Amino acid sequence: MEELKLRDDYIKLGQALKAANLVESGVMAKIVVQDGLVSVNGATELRRGKKLVDGDIVSFQGETIKIVK
Repeated sequence: MEELKLRDDYIKLGQALKAANLVESGVMAKIVVQDGLVSVNGATELRRGKKLVDGDIVSFQGETIKIVK
């Protein structure tokens, strides 16, 4: 499990996918989230603007990242 360190209090889901190199662009992030391919804390998330905070777990295509403060 890769860790993604927060610079602020939160990071949006689309930004986190890009920062962790799980997608190549914001457009790609939008597509995979809207298609229901991303889960946050075990539940499918359809909002790429979802605010992720310390402790959240994001899963996409067998890759998992943990948001840490």
